Amino acid sequence: MITAENKQLAQWAMDYALKHGAQQARLVLYTESTTSFDLRDGAIDRLQQASESGLGISLFVDGRYGTYSTNRLHQEELKRFLHHGIEHTRYLAKDPCRQLPDASRYYRGGMPDLQQFDACFFTYDPDEKLALARAVAEEALGRDERIISVESSYSDGESGSYRIASNGFEGERRGSCFALSASVALRGEGEARPSGYSYITSLRYDLLPKEGLGQLAYERALRKIGQRKAPSGRYTMVVDARCVRQLLAPMVSALYGPALHQQNSFLLNSLGKQVGSPLFTLLDEPHLIGANGARYFDGEGVATRPMPVFETGILRTYYIDTYCACKMEVEPTIASPSLLVLSPGEKSQEELIADVAHGLFVTGFNGGNCNSSTGDFSYGIEGFLIEQGRLTQPVNEMVVTGNMLDLWQQLVAVGNDPRLESNWRIPTLTFEGVNASGC
Repeated sequence: MITAENKQLAQWAMDYALKHGAQQARLVLYTESTTSFDLRDGAIDRLQQASESGLGISLFVDGRYGTYSTNRLHQEELKRFLHHGIEHTRYLAKDPCRQLPDASRYYRGGMPDLQQFDACFFTYDPDEKLALARAVAEEALGRDERIISVESSYSDGESGSYRIASNGFEGERRGSCFALSASVALRGEGEARPSGYSYITSLRYDLLPKEGLGQLAYERALRKIGQRKAPSGRYTMVVDARCVRQLLAPMVSALYGPALHQQNSFLLNSLGKQVGSPLFTLLDEPHLIGANGARYFDGEGVATRPMPVFETGILRTYYIDTYCACKMEVEPTIASPSLLVLSPGEKSQEELIADVAHGLFVTGFNGGNCNSSTGDFSYGIEGFLIEQGRLTQPVNEMVVTGNMLDLWQQLVAVGNDPRLESNWRIPTLTFEGVNASGC
């Protein structure tokens, strides 16, 4: 955690840099600790505990800019560190666009606690944590003679950061996270070794679901027995909420300032244009209490605000930090997304599948890529064939191809099942007319 003594050290370092050659500076002090228990077949396979603390500083010296970091947090060490940083920065090329944000854009406090830290974090019994990981494994162990292995894990972590800038910003964050997972591998047909995985996280220990993960991983592995390719063709594709992030990520990456500035974005010059289906409404909701990803300021200290990203398929904003805004001669927005929420529909995943006469239900992506300039993509998939509204043959080793702009225009249904523990709350989605290659 960040102590009052830590903050004093950070403020001293800032003052020292400004007195010894830097005209402006931005500094972040951070701490982090993690613990994990990994089990194989119910026996301890690995125990791990780690902690880290450090300081990162951005220096603005005579029109030049440099960033440096250290984990030696003592004044005498920091004096040498800062002197070297300032001198090294003087050797860099000038860049007038390297500057701190306008101070009027900073977060100034006064908002409610986002409740992202479990106040009891340091009181939980390690034996209880280990027992949780073991209980997850026991849900699957011994259920089926075809089981090859059962892996389970418990992990938790806490982190804190303190940020200051020489033109008036000061902000602090603290968070915690707890996670459980299970993985089950089975003997399948021939040499096949189908496996199933389940994973859940929570910001608070008391809200972490503690039962059912081992059972779910076993059931997912069981459903994969007999996987094979389906015929090539155009399919209606229902994408599970657990993996649909893979399809949204290229759309979000195309909104970042560096991609736009380098003209390496397929959404360049698309503000205000229809780039997706009318069902595609994606909101950035940074102020949701107790939500993963919520925050009041970004890495520059700029205040966040709720805003539409895509509204009924129309692109409403880019993510442009101070530097890229200067380079592009546009107004800055925010450096990156906080908590993305795709407006849900009314139907469950089962109802979406029942609506499909001939299609694919995608439960995982296996490799592939998307061209950031054109939006052309190719992804390996696994899942199930849908016939007359029912899941039938498990499939794998198929490849879906197309273009992101076309794909999101083909969004025809949105489910009601976003993963609320995620910082991307995206439900199950249905796309029509997707090209898939198989046998």
